[in-house]
Amino acid sequence: MIKQRATLLLADGTIFHGSLIGNPGTNGGEICFNTGMTGYQEIYTDPSYTGQIVVTTTSHIGNYGVHAEEIESDHPCVAGIVVNSFSDVHSRMDASGTLQDYLVNYGITGIADIDTRKLVRHLRSQGAMNAIISSEFEDDLEGLKAELAKVPDMNGLELSSTVCTQEPYFVGDENAAIKVACVDFGIKKNILRNLASRGVYCKVYPAKAKLAEMEAWTPDAYFLSNGPGDPAVMEYAVDTVKEILETGKPVFGICLGHQLLAEAVGIKTYKMHHGHRGLNHPIKNLLTGRSEITSQNHGFNVVREDTEKNSHVEITHIHLNDNTVAGIRLKNKPAFSVQYHPESSPGPHDSRYLFDEFIALINQN
Repeated sequence: MIKQRATLLLADGTIFHGSLIGNPGTNGGEICFNTGMTGYQEIYTDPSYTGQIVVTTTSHIGNYGVHAEEIESDHPCVAGIVVNSFSDVHSRMDASGTLQDYLVNYGITGIADIDTRKLVRHLRSQGAMNAIISSEFEDDLEGLKAELAKVPDMNGLELSSTVCTQEPYFVGDENAAIKVACVDFGIKKNILRNLASRGVYCKVYPAKAKLAEMEAWTPDAYFLSNGPGDPAVMEYAVDTVKEILETGKPVFGICLGHQLLAEAVGIKTYKMHHGHRGLNHPIKNLLTGRSEITSQNHGFNVVREDTEKNSHVEITHIHLNDNTVAGIRLKNKPAFSVQYHPESSPGPHDSRYLFDEFIALINQN
């Protein structure tokens, strides 16, 4: 089979030429990399990757196809994918189909047959930046540059209101003893599965839902979900979190939810150089002294200095690679959050206890 050519252009002018995978076309976004060796379908369907082109550092992608149950949202959320070696066939008996057909079906453009090791080394040194993948501008570099210039900067970009549910919906047993209002900033399905499996009836609300609407359902607690974009420009969400805290009900936040909880108590957030994305990030729980191997996906973080100066906040977890804040709890409110994904399965289930702690906190109140 003759492969169609494709081009990857980075904002700093770096160019890679390779082969088209997925849907022919031109897609742009912020390019980043994920170091996970498995789970490409979960990565591509994670709403937190909205607006991003994802480079997978494992060399071979597509070999086990796609499976209908291995999704974190109803469709791929990535702006594009970059791989080294791509397989448009699979060897998995219970696969729903090939990754190639899946990408075409949802209009995702990608590029293969490039040196991803060289690309990742470049991104590690230069940082995450905008990029564009195209099968349409092979001989028109200036035209491709013009298209790249149209891609919005992730710094200062609000995306949660565009990816969240537009209408509330329920997950779990309606007769469950615990009711949790989940604010959807780009929530992953497995988070809801973990809550429901612990006897929680979840009502998932849009990112811009008002507290009065959620309180009318009389929830026992609130969950603040993961999601894409810059938390520093989400004033509407920060205001809602402040109001939620005033109710005195337990609050648990993951990733973007963690950042919004921090912003709500006066801790600033910042855009990281190239972020944390992968399945083997080491975290230390400062309360227990134990370490966890975690799944992570974020390009923003909370300012450690602000956190240490806040007398109402305790740092509960740190990232052992760079000592960034990976978890906090409030001393004056029943609220806590982490900067990683305890619902994921990077191999171990080291962090699932956080859901149990949330349930215990609800039962204490």
